[in-house]
Amino acid sequence: MVIHLISGPRNISTALMYSFAQRPDTKVLDEPFYGFYLRYTGLKHPGSDEIINTMEPEPTAIFTLIAQAEQEKANVFVKNMGHHLQGYDFGQIKNYRNIFLIREPGQMLISYAKVRESPTLDDIGLKHQQEIFTWLQEEGHQPLVVDGDDIRQNPGIILSRLCQALGIPFTETMLMWPAGARPEDGIWAPYWYSNVHQSTGFMPPTDEPTAVPAHLQQVYEQALPYYKILKQKAITA
Repeated sequence: MVIHLISGPRNISTALMYSFAQRPDTKVLDEPFYGFYLRYTGLKHPGSDEIINTMEPEPTAIFTLIAQAEQEKANVFVKNMGHHLQGYDFGQIKNYRNIFLIREPGQMLISYAKVRESPTLDDIGLKHQQEIFTWLQEEGHQPLVVDGDDIRQNPGIILSRLCQALGIPFTETMLMWPAGARPEDGIWAPYWYSNVHQSTGFMPPTDEPTAVPAHLQQVYEQALPYYKILKQKAITA
């Protein structure tokens, strides 16, 4: 089974990948379409040139790599970004078990702006996530939705219910992992993964309210309706 995580940036997608990597029946793949995405959009991200030059450039070949990984383990956990699903025929994801990982857009924007100062609606992917979710439903497939803060607040409960929905047994080993980098990390890890490399499990969300800066307010207001639509579908404790 291919467990396909469709996330936005600056969420707990890497921590969730580490969580599934603790399962002996699961192989994980870290954002295999990132190189194609950067080539297709022409965007400049930290480490762009290295990412483009070292990753598989053809989406059809990437789907083949995922299929080959499925021969190695019972499950393949593919960490993907919603906005990476553009510029090619991604209809094959209908054969996967799709999970949408969402985060309140104000928190996401504040975090993202620490790496790229002025993120756009396209950068955070919520609109694209909601569009893909609707498309999957129209195609007769019911995706799952989890909110990163809900997992951080009740990791055992949410992950147990997620695993139940996927039809796989939950194991307590999914709640902890060794600190530091993993061999599956993408080559962009030095730019984005410093916090998760210091973690050994899901940290509870902060209670401190954080105001969205004025220069991010417009993007926040654009993103909020898409978040609210997906939030209504999220697995709860």
